[in-house]
Amino acid sequence: MKTPIHDFLLEHAAKNPVSFHMPGHKGSALYRRLGYSTFLERMVDCDVTEIVGADNLFQAEGIIKEAQDRYAKLYGVQKSYLLINGTSGGIIAAVLAAVPRGGKLIMARNSHKSVFNALNLAGAKPVYAYPDLLGEHGISGPISPKQIEELLASNPDAHAVILPSPNYYGVCSDIEAIAAITRKYQKVLIVDEAHGAHLAFFNRYGTRPMPKAAEHAGADIVIASVHKTLASFTQSAVLHLTSDRVDASLLEDKLQCVESTSPSYLLMASLDINASILEERGARLFAEWEENLNFFYEQAAKIKGLRFIGQEEGMDWSKLNFSLGIHGAALEQTLIEEYGVFIELYTGDMVMCMTGIGNTRAHIEKLVNALGDIAAREKPDDAASALQTADQEKERGENLFSLSTRAEIFEVPTVKRRTPLSEADGLICASSIIPYPPGIPLVCPGEKLNADTIRYIKRARELGEKVIGVNENGEILTGTPAG
Repeated sequence: MKTPIHDFLLEHAAKNPVSFHMPGHKGSALYRRLGYSTFLERMVDCDVTEIVGADNLFQAEGIIKEAQDRYAKLYGVQKSYLLINGTSGGIIAAVLAAVPRGGKLIMARNSHKSVFNALNLAGAKPVYAYPDLLGEHGISGPISPKQIEELLASNPDAHAVILPSPNYYGVCSDIEAIAAITRKYQKVLIVDEAHGAHLAFFNRYGTRPMPKAAEHAGADIVIASVHKTLASFTQSAVLHLTSDRVDASLLEDKLQCVESTSPSYLLMASLDINASILEERGARLFAEWEENLNFFYEQAAKIKGLRFIGQEEGMDWSKLNFSLGIHGAALEQTLIEEYGVFIELYTGDMVMCMTGIGNTRAHIEKLVNALGDIAAREKPDDAASALQTADQEKERGENLFSLSTRAEIFEVPTVKRRTPLSEADGLICASSIIPYPPGIPLVCPGEKLNADTIRYIKRARELGEKVIGVNENGEILTGTPAG
């Protein structure tokens, strides 16, 4: 009997790939090195349900409560909750707890799709804060505190503010300044820290500071994808409650509404193991991680033609963002086929490699050597010419969020129909259109489609990028606004 998913996973693992994508453990080596081989070997035997002694995720009084209390202590917060539906589930629960039905949410326009899903479930109205653009690199930048204050002043009926920090590329907003503003207006601040579960520990153990973690910068609720950069399994995360601005019992009720009633004990065990790793070996592991990152940046500076975002203030520099002037798809293909190196994502010619607690010096050396080899033998646009030039691709990246800032916004359509992209100019979008990764909607329900946006979507699909919301026939959902 064919088992395609199982077969793929074993074939992939057999290649001993070098991972610069999530999850952060990077495979079994870290677990074996730190003494958790028995858990790996008995994993299927450990796949249980709420048997006697196993506690209950939604009424934690025993071993799960103990694990949650450990996280609260590790991160220095009031309460922590284990999440088995990823940060997405935590974000949805946080919005439902902070924003009453039909209320208003001030949100970053480059929020993850889970925030837009929360809006839909809450029947809430969005007020968008738009990120600055890092035009030199073609990626979205921070959300400015000034913009948040202006939006709160002009929307006194808003109930909460939510934004990602770090964003997918590692760009952090000034959460401390934004938190001071939300407190001034007595609003709830939710931070999607999916990509920053490690920040608190870099600042605790490292010698070169990272941006301050949101849970230490005044946010009321922080949701962190532990699996992305630390040692737990994919889909495991934690939600931190740091203030009394949101009622804990209400938040807990919303969590049980959106999470599975059959929570995975394997995921929760991996969160438990991660907590032990941080408690017992955090100082040493983060010192090694920092040394490896410093090595990358030192070596990257020697590679002719490599353009990269360095260890800059306001950046989570554990994310390696670089370009060789080669289209990201072509560079990714070369890295995989010739070097066995797998990246996280690319935007135009800008590639992002996500490092994690499980990456070793050997992994970093392999990446550096591969980039040096490629830079030495290829002209910048040789590999990109079959697709588009590096300049064109850079323009695509720069336009990604400027496209959305120009979109007209209407009521979300109630009557929907499938429309070919070629016929959608001027129509109202009825379902989110999301390039993935990074999972940030390019077009949201209620926004008017325009020729530039449609051209971007078509080019992304031609380049083989995944665009959720566009079916195999190139059709999207459009409609007429209510009323």
